[in-house]
Amino acid sequence: MKIIELPIEFEFNGQKNTIYPSLIILNNELTLVDTGYANFLTLIENEIIKSGYEMKNLKNIIITHYDDDHIGSLYDFKEKYPWISIIASEIESKYICGEKKSERLVQAEEMLENLPDEEQEFGAWFIQQLKSLKHVPIDRKVQDGDMILNNKCRVVATPGHTSGHISLYFPSLKSIITGDAAVKENHELAIANPHFCLNLEKAKQSLAKLKNLKAEHYYCYHGGKFTF
Repeated sequence: MKIIELPIEFEFNGQKNTIYPSLIILNNELTLVDTGYANFLTLIENEIIKSGYEMKNLKNIIITHYDDDHIGSLYDFKEKYPWISIIASEIESKYICGEKKSERLVQAEEMLENLPDEEQEFGAWFIQQLKSLKHVPIDRKVQDGDMILNNKCRVVATPGHTSGHISLYFPSLKSIITGDAAVKENHELAIANPHFCLNLEKAKQSLAKLKNLKAEHYYCYHGGKFTF
């Protein structure tokens, strides 16, 4: 088993950006963690193929949490590869499948009322982005401590950024896929976008929880791989 980063480069508001979805390879079966923004399917496919793997072996997609840069292309993946199993936490599943209005949308709508005039346009655009995300049913709902992927991976509840956020711990690899529970910033692990955390105190606790696992490799969606 191994984990590789999939660096996905793109432009946003005229600035160059990179996100780092993770690909888990286990017995020739592939598991993708998070799917980038809407219309990122081809970018991610190309990176997987460039890394020497075939899309026909994609078996699972794990979603760390409901945010447009993590679930944006989930619907497209399920449409193109209908056999894949989609895994998410019990809490985030409700938002992903459309059973419940997402926390991020509620937050964005509340924030819009207090945004300065020059930010109103972006705030309205962001709300529209969230509203345009297509709902997808979840095949497996997981909770803190669940063992998945042939018992090689432990689900770690890391609330704060969102309430149902999960990270993935691989004891045999001494590795963690952090989602947005940690970001690589200035050569250290930090909280991702504290300003947008739904519960900053819980986000701090979750970051401490991940650090306490004393992994050697932290695969951060923003910032890339951090190695102690």
